[in-house]
Amino acid sequence: MADVFSLHAGFAVSSEEDISQLAPGVRAAPSALRFGYARASGPGGQNVNKVNTKVELWISVTEILGLSEGARNRLRHLAGSKLTSADNIHISSDATRSQISNRREVMEILRELIVQAIRVPKTRRKTRPSAGSKRRRLEEKKHRGEIKSSRRGFSE
Repeated sequence: MADVFSLHAGFAVSSEEDISQLAPGVRAAPSALRFGYARASGPGGQNVNKVNTKVELWISVTEILGLSEGARNRLRHLAGSKLTSADNIHISSDATRSQISNRREVMEILRELIVQAIRVPKTRRKTRPSAGSKRRRLEEKKHRGEIKSSRRGFSE
């Protein structure tokens, strides 16, 4: 099947892929993804002064559909400094000389954040040392103490 590309919210995607699919089971309206472009520093020589290759992505955490409230809070925590005071996630990339590559990179960063937020961390269960391990620890302490006390010489 031939790859047919369309420009959707400033992001080139094939017709089979839906831009609003951010991660498995997580979607967002295409209008929720706001892209911005700017001239980037870094590689590109004279080209950096002419071409807007830096890509910035803003998306509101509340506009991401398919996340539980716990996952939404984990996403806010994982976003860290990428989270603005308006509850938007702001991701930018100027790593490559290509605007398309930088768009893919910001989308991949967003996808990774969401996948990490979906994963529910295991709750830590308190454990207690067994009676045998307590007994062995105390015996070892007593043994080490005996070794050290036997080293002491009686100096008169």
